[in-house]
Amino acid sequence: MTYPVFDMHCDTADRLAWQFLSDDLKQACGMDFYGPGDADDPQGCRSLAQSHCHISLEKIGATPWAQCFACYVPDALTPAQAAAFYDAVNAHLDAEVATNAAVVLPVTSAAQVREVLEGAGEQHVAAVRTIENARMFAAGLGLVERYAARGVLMASLSWNAAGPLASGHDTHEHLSELGRDALAEMERNRIVLDVSHLNDECFADVAAASARPIVASHSNSRAVCPHKRNLTDDQFARIRDCGGVVGLNYCDKFLSTEVLEGHATSVSFDEIAAHVEHWLDLGGENVVALGGDLDGASVPSLLDGTDKMGAFQQLLEQRFGATITAKLCYGNALAFFERASH
Repeated sequence: MTYPVFDMHCDTADRLAWQFLSDDLKQACGMDFYGPGDADDPQGCRSLAQSHCHISLEKIGATPWAQCFACYVPDALTPAQAAAFYDAVNAHLDAEVATNAAVVLPVTSAAQVREVLEGAGEQHVAAVRTIENARMFAAGLGLVERYAARGVLMASLSWNAAGPLASGHDTHEHLSELGRDALAEMERNRIVLDVSHLNDECFADVAAASARPIVASHSNSRAVCPHKRNLTDDQFARIRDCGGVVGLNYCDKFLSTEVLEGHATSVSFDEIAAHVEHWLDLGGENVVALGGDLDGASVPSLLDGTDKMGAFQQLLEQRFGATITAKLCYGNALAFFERASH
């Protein structure tokens, strides 16, 4: 059986758009290309339809699929540069979605996502807009409402470094006053707060300040693999108790202690499943979701492209059964975004 997919995070939009960025933005980011192998095959990482990237329509095939296309904003950009960067990345994504309109629907609500995933039409891929590191909000909080009107459903306040709104796991700084204002404005406009990449101090700050459910779009269990990007059990419980969801990240160093410590180079299915099993033990049946981080991380071979999802789902079904597999692959994420829209 093939299950629909609702994946809460990827970097594919950046990867496809990178060659079309202005020279000043490329220079500020310090990269001419985004992903491995892109410099050797520039034309092979421009099109959503077919590419050597982890995610393409060709690799998705006929599977009903909702994909959160994050605009990942590098820490090196100023808030003003970040706004220009966002516009450039999303202009390219807009063009690719329009080119493939027979298959892809640019959604602005959870209701549209459900129609795509559970409908029988040709448009079986939903393009969901999100932001990773919304530092551009520091250039003007009016951007929050503007982006919400354009269909942005989720955003994080930082990446790894200290930022104008919040700070990532490379630091121990707290949520800034401007960050608190941005969070309030996001909640007013029904943009979900994504806590992936926040350091522990900022997680505690936003957990105390938020009035609406929060999510970790692409984070694993720190009890299973002790990378500081992963969630502690207490953080997972906070997300669980507020009605949020947590997306399983495919990054090999976030999945396997052996890979993290340099003792292995590959990740087994058992190591991936251990994160899900631990979360289920914490009462997370309605919390676990997918947040692959495809096109943004080094991932295990059994997950290194959306064409591998069918085989991965079979392994999940054998281990966890059909009910948990359906919730993990799409049901929990879809139900969350439907709740978050009210």
